[in-house]
Amino acid sequence: MVNILRLVEALPHGFDVMCAEATAEGVRNMAMLAVEFGSKGDPFTEPGALFAAFVDSDLAGVGGVTPETGLAEPAMRMRRLYVRPAFRRAGVARALAGAMMQQGFQSAPLLTLNAAASPAAPPFWEAMGFEPVDWPRVTHALQL
Repeated sequence: MVNILRLVEALPHGFDVMCAEATAEGVRNMAMLAVEFGSKGDPFTEPGALFAAFVDSDLAGVGGVTPETGLAEPAMRMRRLYVRPAFRRAGVARALAGAMMQQGFQSAPLLTLNAAASPAAPPFWEAMGFEPVDWPRVTHALQL
């Protein structure tokens, strides 16, 4: 069973292990998250949010949503989604994405993301309802 918790004050226990796993895979977004979260100007504060997924008591993944900048209409951006290799194909990414999307749609009618970093990302987000777009810094969008 996947449990989703909203992170407010600190990154969860086990984040350092997850960050090392991401780095070993060549994924930079967890190291970027470690710098962003809790910093001055943290983009994951309201209306944004950062979520952690746990399977039993193990940190399985994280993902967040932040305000999108640079668009003519209000939008929220899906970002920093990462699931540890041992927990992939177990519904963790779907559960995280669902929490991210719910939070995003509470603040704006448009969700965006950039899925260019991973070949697995576009099919995943398209299965979640996002459509490819050709916008600066945005590869996919979903309108409410």
